[in-house]
Amino acid sequence: MGRGFLYRLTLVTAFLLVVAAVAAGVWRYGYVQALGQLSRQGETDLALASDRLMGQLQRYRELAVLTADRPALVSAIQRGADASTRAFLLEMADKTTALDIMLVDANGWVLSSARGPIGIDLSHTGHIKRAMQGALGATHGVRSPLDERVYYYAAPIFGNTSQVLGAVVVAVNVAVIEWNWAGGNPAVFFTDQNGEVFISNRSELVFWRRPLGETGLVPPIGPSLEFESYVQGRHEVWALGWGPYLPEKALHITRDLPVIGMTGEVLLDVSPARRLAQLQAAAVAALFLAFGAMLFVATERRRTLAEANALLEARVAARTADLEQSNTQLRREAAEREEAQTALAQAQSDLVQASKLSALGQMSAGISHELNQPLMAIGSFAENGLQFMERDRPERATENLTRIADLARRMGRIIKNLRAFARQEAEKIVKTDVVAALESALELTRSRFHQDGVVLDFFPPKEPIWIEGGEVRLGQVFVNLITNAVDAMRGCDEKVLEIQIELGNNVLVRFLDTGPGIGQPEKVFDPFYSTKEVGASEGMGLGLSISYGIVQGFGGEIRGVNGVRGAEFTVQLNHWPEEQNT
Repeated sequence: MGRGFLYRLTLVTAFLLVVAAVAAGVWRYGYVQALGQLSRQGETDLALASDRLMGQLQRYRELAVLTADRPALVSAIQRGADASTRAFLLEMADKTTALDIMLVDANGWVLSSARGPIGIDLSHTGHIKRAMQGALGATHGVRSPLDERVYYYAAPIFGNTSQVLGAVVVAVNVAVIEWNWAGGNPAVFFTDQNGEVFISNRSELVFWRRPLGETGLVPPIGPSLEFESYVQGRHEVWALGWGPYLPEKALHITRDLPVIGMTGEVLLDVSPARRLAQLQAAAVAALFLAFGAMLFVATERRRTLAEANALLEARVAARTADLEQSNTQLRREAAEREEAQTALAQAQSDLVQASKLSALGQMSAGISHELNQPLMAIGSFAENGLQFMERDRPERATENLTRIADLARRMGRIIKNLRAFARQEAEKIVKTDVVAALESALELTRSRFHQDGVVLDFFPPKEPIWIEGGEVRLGQVFVNLITNAVDAMRGCDEKVLEIQIELGNNVLVRFLDTGPGIGQPEKVFDPFYSTKEVGASEGMGLGLSISYGIVQGFGGEIRGVNGVRGAEFTVQLNHWPEEQNT
């Protein structure tokens, strides 16, 4: 009995060690996979932040180039700067929010300045040297006396003989550029060639420096703070102790920006990835333990039967009269054991089949969510086409068949877009009329308005508005937002969907409903997040996630917040370049 107990204890201990090892492997694999997804999201966030920074600096670059061609500045260099020159530079600086605009002669001396002193020699600076060679110069630094972080652009001024007469220097206040995105998530910072943080949405990181040949950052003054760097799979992870506004463990991603001479870097909190890996490891461990428990019970039962059989064999001679009864009991117990093993195998098979059906149901629900409206329209057009044929109106039937063919092609493109989204592919961006795409989406969803009693408040512009996008994919986004809004207002007393189109630097399309609002706005674009009833075919939570990826592929943004009366979703799209210039 003692040896058997030790043997079983050893087996249980070995099994638990195997489960722990498998769970650890699953955790590591899941963590690396989650870091991969987080890395792709971080690369997108860093690309957006980098493009926004370079776009803001581009305005001042163009200001320097355009101002250098002004005849008044050429005259000021040749004949001497006066008060009118300073007034002109001040007016240009005020209108463009530039920190300062300076006029420099061919020797590098400041002849006039919008806000700074004159008579200063800048010939030793890199951007002035570059401008005097006839090229656009750019650099950055700290400007006295207020120690302001400044980015400089120097554009050469050419004379009639194409000689360089001087330069126009535009000084950009970096703090003004940071103002609109300071404190945003994730933490983004830009380091120069010396490894110094010059621009960041975390003010506490400004002027931190990366030691030569090392990772991480150290503050400009004081001792170095807690820091550790390690590699998880192919990803670099930083363990930080840099304050409450930075994650304790962060995924570090970099991107070279040679246009502005800096490197963009982002720190993404890895806590969600770790929690996801822990949940996966716990699920696998629970399955192994459940299987092990059932196997242990079956083994113990078999051992018990074996001991009973041995005991019966030992008592054969003494208990001949009870042999038949004992054999019957033994056969009955053996049959029960076989039935238990059969039931266990069937339960395991049912569990595997249920898992397969669940996965298939999720995929089917996602595809059905995207193809439901075109299928309904095809059915409607087909029925109408039959009626037109019966009424001897072939031209109308031909029109319906044409629309059915168009919708079939549209469904093919939707499937192609779904596949491209799953593979992180992007369709070619073309010139698209956002008004036509919106009206097409409203046409497909118009029956929902009548069915649910929703009032549409929308006055479309008479002229087309051209943007960078794709008609099918943009219509898919609008259909998702419209149907979600109609579903959200189900059961509300007031059911109004207001759609607005605003024009500015970008095209904004707003969808405002009178529903209950968004419970968790920060999760509304996560895959499989849904506020609809569990089990509903349209409640998989894939629509907004797919819409987010489509709009990101256009170079735009989509946001969801709680407005005054309900939820408010805003789709931001870029003007088509030719339309923006006209």
